[in-house]
Amino acid sequence: MKLKKVKLENFRSYKNEIVVDINDLNVFVGKNDIGKSTILEALDIFFNENKGTIKIDKDDINKEAKNEGNNEIKISVVFEELPSSLTIDATNPTTLQEEYLLLSDGTLEIVKKYTNAGKEKVFIKANHPTNPDCAELLLKKNADLKKLLTAEIECEDKTKNAVIRKSIWNHYSNDLQLNEIEIEVAKLDAKNTWEQLKNYMPLYTLFQSDRKNSDGDSEIQNPMKIAVQEILKNDDLKRKLDDVAEEVERKLNEVSRKTLDKLNEMNPDIADSLTPIIPSPESLKWQDVFKNVSITGDEDIPINKRGSGVKRLVLLNFFRAEAERRQSEQNIPSIIYAIEEPETSQHPNHQRKLIEAFIELSNNEKTQILLTTHSPSIVKLLDFPHLKLIKNDNGKEIVNVEQGDLPYPSLNEVNYLAFGESNDEYHNELYGFIESEQVLNDYKQGKQTKLYKRIFRGDIREQQIILSEYIRHQIHHPENTENDRFTNDELQESIGDMRDFIDQHIN
Repeated sequence: MKLKKVKLENFRSYKNEIVVDINDLNVFVGKNDIGKSTILEALDIFFNENKGTIKIDKDDINKEAKNEGNNEIKISVVFEELPSSLTIDATNPTTLQEEYLLLSDGTLEIVKKYTNAGKEKVFIKANHPTNPDCAELLLKKNADLKKLLTAEIECEDKTKNAVIRKSIWNHYSNDLQLNEIEIEVAKLDAKNTWEQLKNYMPLYTLFQSDRKNSDGDSEIQNPMKIAVQEILKNDDLKRKLDDVAEEVERKLNEVSRKTLDKLNEMNPDIADSLTPIIPSPESLKWQDVFKNVSITGDEDIPINKRGSGVKRLVLLNFFRAEAERRQSEQNIPSIIYAIEEPETSQHPNHQRKLIEAFIELSNNEKTQILLTTHSPSIVKLLDFPHLKLIKNDNGKEIVNVEQGDLPYPSLNEVNYLAFGESNDEYHNELYGFIESEQVLNDYKQGKQTKLYKRIFRGDIREQQIILSEYIRHQIHHPENTENDRFTNDELQESIGDMRDFIDQHIN
């Protein structure tokens, strides 16, 4: 199963439902505290069921919604590339499509609701039959389903619920009255539905930025624990471990039986009152066996006790190694890596290698990457389809970056929109564009001027020019020290003026 969309409602700064399209590589950019990390953390709550890095609490309820009496957080995920078959009850295999558990576009939407940030309720949102004669079939037991079978409805096997449901729905195929509704998983007669679906869902791991430095920090400090999760999800290995668990169970049963037999010889009353309790193989958690896996230094100093630069460097090379490994291995499980601010504490050369690793990883099958960044340099290493801009102009909005506001693709434009200011390079780009459109004289009209001293063949010539032109000269002629260097405020003012002009006169 592959992540296609994420929907958030009443979660932190996202009051109204917001829909985020997810690709193979997704980089969220925007100003500080605008909600970039919120998306990654909501997914951690969803996938890891409040047992991952993030724990949901009442402070996560949108404050405005809470004041209006709405205390329900909603996190929804839409999947594509679904399993071809699964057993949702104990009778026989079926498909999500045959059970009408998909949306009209063939995708699967799982909705989790947290009232007062409490225990989750899980729903499947689906284009489902609502005709009273054939509605709510997934909620009915075998006896109730049989009562719906009439003489006109042919059913090959009345012992299998999936077959009965299919027969009834086929009978009403011209009048199913399909509508998008939410079906609560806990109310399904096939209680196994959610557990089956979880087996196909991708692993999700969140690497947070270095906000903490305690022994409890795991994921960002030690990516080896993520490797354990992924390795243990391998089908061949699971079968081998199941065989080991079953053999241990068999031998334990044998030991306990012989012990009780001997006890029976000495005291039958006590022997009869004792029963061995042995965990079933299915209940064993192999991940706990490897919970102390780690990477340590020469003096056994764990990663989470090292400096930020070292921790991030280990993380960088973990992803480089993963990119290489996942390219060569077969039958790998689906995984989503979510990383906050990968540029933290890293040299620019390391940042470049890390982004290259992410791009390579995202090109591999069953691998998706979600990043947040505050770095314009990181943005410039990416392509437009990778970027998702979070804006809060007239309400929260997350947009796929294609071209920006300029009539040509510009990553400098993306950085300006994301971070609120820009640099000399973007100033040159805007000025050059106005010049190339042959409207520079129009742009200069009516603007205030300032004195600029130009050096010409050893002489100093004074002239009055507009601010944008002054900055342009200063950028291209830093050797001219006769003029005061422009300030950052002047740079941002000039960039804003040129953007406004382009928007009004060229776009």
